[in-house]
Amino acid sequence: MSVDYNNQPPMAWRYGGDQLKRWRTRADVSREKLASAANYSSETIASMERGVRRPTSRVLDVADELCGAQGMLSAAKEFVNRERFPARAQDFMEREREAISLWSYEVTLVPGLLQTRGYARALIDNRVPPLDEETVEERIAARMERQSILTDRKPPVGLSFVLYEAVLRNSQVDAEQLRHLLDVARLRNVVVQVLPFERMVPSSLLGPMVLLETRDHERFAFSEGQFASQLSADPGVVSRVTERLSMIRTQALSPDESADFIERMVVSRE
Repeated sequence: MSVDYNNQPPMAWRYGGDQLKRWRTRADVSREKLASAANYSSETIASMERGVRRPTSRVLDVADELCGAQGMLSAAKEFVNRERFPARAQDFMEREREAISLWSYEVTLVPGLLQTRGYARALIDNRVPPLDEETVEERIAARMERQSILTDRKPPVGLSFVLYEAVLRNSQVDAEQLRHLLDVARLRNVVVQVLPFERMVPSSLLGPMVLLETRDHERFAFSEGQFASQLSADPGVVSRVTERLSMIRTQALSPDESADFIERMVVSRE
């Protein structure tokens, strides 16, 4: 099984936007009037109606009152607000919630499971095109909730992370984020390793990847690019990703060496 994701908006966004437009048109409320009442631009309202952007709670509530929808539009909040991850990542997030083990390799960014709130905000808040503040807050909250996998699962989930040195050299990685990596690495079920520049192997530059196993012992490989992602249970794909990850892990510093490496970076940032 292989699923390719582009930037197709979630179905709930498209349906909610369509209903928003239908109710507005039926009530003879102009897009400009709704935009002014909800404190958005008319272009943003148009994007919501097309399903390109998520209809926010504020817009749905304001439209519900203006259009006399008697709660029909406000009721959509429960459904559109569930889409707290980009469409291309949602299927992976479902599998992550079922994981009993997870291996991750990152080339440029700290993995979401290891991010501080400040680092997560810096990434999400600077997205192009920009997200509205409500969506930014929801994405940050969703990312923080994902991190329950680190400590709250019983039995604990086995987690292994390898970070290419470029991840740690990024200007957005401050001393707080580095210390957080050290704290997480002390958990019994978590391994954090650093792949230094001088130990780079060709396969380590092919992009980030994740290998996970679910409670039903299904194995999935996930790779993410700038504009598309792929989640696959195909044995051949899973095998190739396993080989790449295994090679990278053997080249990376040991957990103790990695902790020393990160500690030196903390000192240099303070």
